[in-house]
Amino acid sequence: MVKESQKIVALDQDIPVIDMSQERLRVSMQIVKACESIGFFKVVNHGVDPDVISRMEQESINFFAKPVLEKKSVGPVVNRPFGYGLKDIGLKGDIGEVEYLLLHTNPLFLSQLSSGNDSTKFGSAVTCYVEAVKQLACEILDLTAEGLRLPPHTFSKLIRAVDSDSVLRFNHYPSSDQFLSGANLSDKSVSLPRVGFGEHTDPQILTVLRSNGVGGLQVAFPDGRWVSVSPDPSVFCVNVGDLLQVMTNGRFLSVRHRAVTTGHASRLSMAYFAGPSVHAKIGPLPTIVTAADQPRLYRTFTWADYKKFAYSLGLGDNRLDIFRSRVDEEDELGF
Repeated sequence: MVKESQKIVALDQDIPVIDMSQERLRVSMQIVKACESIGFFKVVNHGVDPDVISRMEQESINFFAKPVLEKKSVGPVVNRPFGYGLKDIGLKGDIGEVEYLLLHTNPLFLSQLSSGNDSTKFGSAVTCYVEAVKQLACEILDLTAEGLRLPPHTFSKLIRAVDSDSVLRFNHYPSSDQFLSGANLSDKSVSLPRVGFGEHTDPQILTVLRSNGVGGLQVAFPDGRWVSVSPDPSVFCVNVGDLLQVMTNGRFLSVRHRAVTTGHASRLSMAYFAGPSVHAKIGPLPTIVTAADQPRLYRTFTWADYKKFAYSLGLGDNRLDIFRSRVDEEDELGF
């Protein structure tokens, strides 16, 4: 259960909402400000076809309604952590009240999707959705680069690469009613928020998330507040990942967030995690370090090395500290 001592403030308090249809310079500056202050924001008028979204949501609902054995047949059989999972989060014993499907977005992986007789419909919906949210992620990253006065496509080229290591995750959080069956309704604990997906940061560059009309997402502000995010199926939530914090030398914040289950309806979320090639070198961008006139906070590493280390830890562990820069290290990046 979620600790009651953690302060939860008013719904959406201080959460930036950015209208992507505004003048481009205004949008880019708003994105930079949100990434610096919180590392999280919502986007509206994002340009993603509502039909693509609704089709993906319906196929997701159909998938999670299937028997467990059929759900387990989707995706790679032995290539963990991909495929279907129930309650187990990661490889270090973290659990939550969630079932999920994790897919790599490489076209080869998507072409191998198998979901019984509906494989073609499901695979087609996933392919269309991935293309749409990838385009949105690239647009946000290009606007971010413009706001930071960096060369065009500084960030987006990492996820446009053919061997980009981006993934798509569907999370289904059953309603609290499913946990109350047989419970003593006089016990106050049954009405407390339960952990759907525990507190963590995302290790990739950027996350683009969409959920149905059921709440549960909460984000941590730098001052210690936890803010509940109102559900809105028409918007996308965007958060900074660890790699973007590193590339901006700590200027952007990789936000800690979590999902809780409190209501009487199931929550469904679809998260696109934009990642670079496993061979990509990640480190503070020299332009940003020079402009800020401050030392490099992080050393250069490959995404493969960081990913391996990140998934060797528990969900809520701090991953970036071990990659802090040493004074005698030289800049190795060639952006």
